[in-house]
Formats: sequence, C-alpha cells, structure tokens
Amino acid sequence: MSSVADAGRVKRVPVYRGRIVDLSVDTVRFPDGSVGDLEFIAHAGASCVLPVLGSIDEPDPDVVLLKQYRYAAGGVMWEVPAGMPDRPGEPWDECARRELEEETGWKAGTLRPLTRIHTTPGFTDEVIRLWVASELVEGTGQLDDDEFVEVVQMPMSRAVEMVRDGTITDCKSIATLLYAAHFVIGPDAAARRDGSGPP
Repeated sequence: MSSVADAGRVKRVPVYRGRIVDLSVDTVRFPDGSVGDLEFIAHAGASCVLPVLGSIDEPDPDVVLLKQYRYAAGGVMWEVPAGMPDRPGEPWDECARRELEEETGWKAGTLRPLTRIHTTPGFTDEVIRLWVASELVEGTGQLDDDEFVEVVQMPMSRAVEMVRDGTITDCKSIATLLYAAHFVIGPDAAARRDGSGPP
C-alpha cells in the first residue's frame, strides 16, 4: 500500500528555462500509487518586508507600502517591498534588507522574521519569507529597469483596512500585514511577540 512517503517525482521534462522561473512537466507518483503528469514551475523564492516608521510598540505606527505596476495583474498593485535573491545562496535576511533599500530608499536598523508562505503550492515551489523592518534610516533607492514604483507612507490601520476592503489583493502583502498586525505591531501584540502569550 502506498503512502505520502512514497509519493514524489518520477521524471522531469524541462520545457522552458527563464530569468525568474523554470517550467517543466513532471511525472509524479501520488499517495495512492497512481502516476500522472503535472506542470511545475521552479522558483528561487523571495523575501518581503514591511517597513515600520517609528516603534513597533506604538498602537498605530506609519508603514511604507509600494504602488507598483504589475503587467501580469493588469495594472497597479499595492504591495510590501519584496524581491528574489540576487545571487545563489544569498541569505534571506540580506535579501530582505537589500530589497527594502533598493525599492524604498530606507535601510532596516532592526529586521524581525515573521513566517514563510507557499504562494501557490498547486504548481510552484515558490516560498516567500516575511519580515518586519523597524528603526529605519535613510539609504539609497535603486530600482530595476522594469520596476515602476511609488513609495507611500500611511498608518498601519489604513493598510489593514485596505486589506479588508479589497484594495490590497497581493497575497504576500496581505499575509505580511495581517501577521504583523496580530503578532508584532502595537502594545497588544507585545505579549505574543516575546513569547509570554499565546500566538
């Protein structure tokens, strides 16, 4: 009898190798022992970061979001800063710090890990690591040629409201904002943040 432990890839047929993703058709053995073909996108992963202006202990500190043109989404999206490693093996915290400075012009004095998310596990192995940056100092912005970004400062409460009302639809940004709002930012989150209260 087969099990999840027996499931996995039997064969991979590469279809396309790109700058950001690789596409293949994988022959897969499923937990029940059957075999089938699945389209699979390999992705290096990414870090995203919520920049907090002021203290995370404030009840409603200002945060920094991006209004960014996204061709695939058909227009402008509200997002937290994010990006992929710029070299193989770049540490995820270093990736987060670099992307923060490049996209917003701010440098993180303190970088706090939140969690990680599997973005679309039905067809890709992409994992994004989520961070909160605070104690910000001015740095130097340096956008890529295909990045068209407006940096916007707003209260955290406004950003969370934009999640609630559907203005923010980017999944990594929703996850980062809501995780930070519940577990990290504000006096009510202090007990959960230091481990003395339930998460």
